[in-house]
Amino acid sequence: MTLEEKVALLTGRDSWSTTPLPSIGLRSMVLSDGPAGVRGALWDERSPSVNFPSPTAVAASWDPAMVERVGAGLGSEAVRKGVDVVLAPTINIQRTPYGGRHFEAFSEDPLLTSVLATRYVRGIQSFGVGATVKHYVANDSETDRFTVDVRVSDRALREVYLRAFEGPVVDGGSWLVMSAYNAINGRTASENDLLTAPLNDEWGFDGVVVSDWTAVRSIESARHPQDLAMPGPSGPWGDALVRAVEDGRIPREAVDRKVDRLLMLAARVGALRDVPRRPDVAPADARVVRETARAAAIGGSVLLQNDGLLPMTSPQSIALIGEGACVARTQGGGSATVIPEAVSAPLAAIGARWPDTRVSWSLGAVVQHGVADLAPEDFTTLDGLPGMTVRYLDASGSVTLEERRQTSRIVGFDPESPVVGAARVEMSFRWRPGTDQPVARLGIVGLADYAVSADGMEVAAGALRTGPDDDPAAAVLHPPATVVEVPTPSEETDVTVTFRPVAGAMPDALSLGVGVPPTTRDADELIAEAADAAADAEVAVVVVSTSAEVESEGFDRRSLALPGRQDDLVRAVAAANPRTVVVVNAGAPVILPWRHGVPAILVSWFPGQEFGDALTDILSGAAEPGGRLPVTWPGTEETVPVRETRPTDGVLDYAEGVHVGSRAWLRTGAAPAYPFGHGLGYTTWTLDAASAPATVSEGADATVAIRLTNRGSRTGKTVAQVYLERVSPSEIDRPVRWLAGFAPATAAAGETVTVEVPVAARAFEHWDDGWRTEPGAYALRVGFSVADLPVTLDIAVDAAAPVAVGADGSSISGSWRGTR
Repeated sequence: MTLEEKVALLTGRDSWSTTPLPSIGLRSMVLSDGPAGVRGALWDERSPSVNFPSPTAVAASWDPAMVERVGAGLGSEAVRKGVDVVLAPTINIQRTPYGGRHFEAFSEDPLLTSVLATRYVRGIQSFGVGATVKHYVANDSETDRFTVDVRVSDRALREVYLRAFEGPVVDGGSWLVMSAYNAINGRTASENDLLTAPLNDEWGFDGVVVSDWTAVRSIESARHPQDLAMPGPSGPWGDALVRAVEDGRIPREAVDRKVDRLLMLAARVGALRDVPRRPDVAPADARVVRETARAAAIGGSVLLQNDGLLPMTSPQSIALIGEGACVARTQGGGSATVIPEAVSAPLAAIGARWPDTRVSWSLGAVVQHGVADLAPEDFTTLDGLPGMTVRYLDASGSVTLEERRQTSRIVGFDPESPVVGAARVEMSFRWRPGTDQPVARLGIVGLADYAVSADGMEVAAGALRTGPDDDPAAAVLHPPATVVEVPTPSEETDVTVTFRPVAGAMPDALSLGVGVPPTTRDADELIAEAADAAADAEVAVVVVSTSAEVESEGFDRRSLALPGRQDDLVRAVAAANPRTVVVVNAGAPVILPWRHGVPAILVSWFPGQEFGDALTDILSGAAEPGGRLPVTWPGTEETVPVRETRPTDGVLDYAEGVHVGSRAWLRTGAAPAYPFGHGLGYTTWTLDAASAPATVSEGADATVAIRLTNRGSRTGKTVAQVYLERVSPSEIDRPVRWLAGFAPATAAAGETVTVEVPVAARAFEHWDDGWRTEPGAYALRVGFSVADLPVTLDIAVDAAAPVAVGADGSSISGSWRGTR
């Protein structure tokens, strides 16, 4: 290869694929988001994707086997859609519940994140598809994410933020790592020495470092192990990098190393002519993939409290309440979003599960504001076919493409997209807005000038623009929007919306919707109506949820409160019917000020496309809610120990050091609503006994053997959790306690099982210019959450002791009982 050919390989061909080189048999490789599904080349209804639960929901299972199963489902989807690299998992730490992409990450804990992400990576790569651990590193909030400089101590960086990446890179063998937008201690991630140490030098990473989109900003990054700059075809390398190599500013060896990494990736995914993708790998049956999504939604649902109301057997009547019960929020907003073929909403699923039960639905409170997608049943083409007609015109007014689309949303990511480069885009449809008012509210979305005509007469026109301080990705993630009034003299109105996209705005998203709130009724009236329905039913099920304005890529949260009047709604319903179940449909913690006034609370997170069916499996008792909290759930915002996501003078200081998540809560002494690791099932457990070696030598692993009995009347699941505490005096600023190991356990009614929980040597170590072990006395705390630990085992680290691995019984000093 010539130098020019080599350098050309190092920048993407376009937004989502790499540059091919036919002369050496190298085809283009396709990259695709994301953590909750594989989007593929198209981001629209013509190429639907299975929408898995969000990563927080998957991680809430605390079940490595389940997480690997989801990873395999994503790998299968990638093969089906012709994708070579999945840009997932997101394993940044949930440092604070205010982080905007909280739902897209696994956990607040580095060990839990590392163990589960390792299995997620293995699942994806079992299909010959590359997994990409991201965003390396300390990219844990969204405010000023392109420019923020995260200041973090070496110790916290190693023990918390890098620790989450180490497992999936070293043990999972991830084929790619994505460098982040932010700087770490003064150096942007794509030009940071952390790409060398620990990633390559210490961890032995042999894959490709791909940039987050536009994260490579200068020639300087070419000196580092930053291998692929995305997107393309333009970028900071190209001809400038060729010149820098020719004049000696960048070593030729640096370019050769990057090319070697890309060719290794190509060999792994079958992008080289003589090295095909593994022939034994084929997409799984679609039904099997959907079953995985449903099982993961069940496995990650967390039962926070239950006084015996759940499970329900055969209720005579159910009052189903809440916007989220009808319009399910299955995923968070941003680049992780996929478009599923179908979504199981709670309203339809509950009706199908209990066909003889009287089921009512009440809105109760408005959640979504702004613009919601047009429902497919509300519009047709002007000649009555499903969908709408979309025409793309060039600057001369000539039609370059006309197509019928089944959705009102169009996204253009690639140069080949007809949206990109179009001088004008026209959407024409016959609208049935379902209102008896003389006007209907139509939402207009996109970075464009627009004009709206109804029955041949222009009724609105204007311009939509992003603000100077908006995230550069706002045009597609959060495009500007407005709501216009369209006269509706009859049940059907012929509407044409003309967009003139802003020149050079690529990617872009154009869409139409209905302006919400979709009702002009008084908020108190909606709540009263829901309370009346609850009073008239045997059981009330309230689905409370967040919205796209609250949780999404591109911005951080400003409040942990549920949007709208949902708190008032729950209080009113619970007062009307003491048999009230609340389902929390949110990707991150929200404040539940009414929690002591309802008998049952179930967190579904963002549960993916199988939401309704998974929920009815749990409510009916056909399945057990298998989740435990991977993040501490606060009771009030004032008690949240780590809150800051907004930099000061461009700097975000991680002043809390290693005290993140449950460690931060323990340090402050504040009591959360629900602690890390908490979750209930439909049975009770006792922790009958536990054992561990009395002494381990420095650098040795240990195993804790835990005997558990299911004391209930049905098969159930629990998660045995082991935490470490320092007992001997220490000069190190240690957490009060920290997670050291865990293992899920399942047992039939009355069955006793023993699980072995590995405690790696790293659990005893701290970072001090290297991994150090402080000899002395520690305590192993064993139980069911960070706050429910009925068993304590003494263990000493002795540099002079022989290596002791496993629970050999030498330290058994009795048994302990606890009830769950």
